[in-house]
Amino acid sequence: MAQLILDPQAVPVIGMDEHLPAVAPAQLTSAALRRRFAHPPPWQPETRADGREGLPVKAEASVLVPLVEHADGTLHVLLTQRTAHLKAHAGQISFPGGRAEATDADAVATALREAQEEVGLEPAQVQVIGTLPAYTTITAFRVTPVVGLLAAPYALRIDPFEVAEAFEVPLAWLMNPAHHRRHRIELDGAPRQFLSMPWTAAGSQREYFIWGATAAMLRNLYRFLAA
Repeated sequence: MAQLILDPQAVPVIGMDEHLPAVAPAQLTSAALRRRFAHPPPWQPETRADGREGLPVKAEASVLVPLVEHADGTLHVLLTQRTAHLKAHAGQISFPGGRAEATDADAVATALREAQEEVGLEPAQVQVIGTLPAYTTITAFRVTPVVGLLAAPYALRIDPFEVAEAFEVPLAWLMNPAHHRRHRIELDGAPRQFLSMPWTAAGSQREYFIWGATAAMLRNLYRFLAA
């Protein structure tokens, strides 16, 4: 397994991507996303793995990318912060999700089951509209992002063992590369790069440092919607 990055916020920023166009608001509606997933254009994900590609895969997993539709039609991404005591990715920002189980019919079933267990989302509340290419984490999980729509308001039942809190970030903000920061570090004798998308809500002092696999999957969603 490749060496872990223990303090990502201390890794130097080598650039931001304000030169890339933001996804247009008209493409960030629930109807537009349904059409895009139903009839995807030719595109390629920007990255498929943390660190070095080709590392052995330990297990299959799925995450749910919940897109919350508010009364004004805007979409927000529901994210979680993992608790600090977990063995893998402790304290990190993530999507609800986890390892596949033998009883799961497919990657979608895994994502919906995990979201129900972690934050209490009932599968019937989520309209799955598609999936993104699998992404292999530094901990050797091959993760399938499952994208689903969720109507606001909704109630959560957070599992306090796994999830410290849940919060939303506007999809339009995440789909603007001007907010994507590129970091570079040398580990295991080789350069490694990763993305971050630090988010602070208006009127708040709290910064949520979105990085690593979660940021990479959001970047792949950007590439899909911008294609």
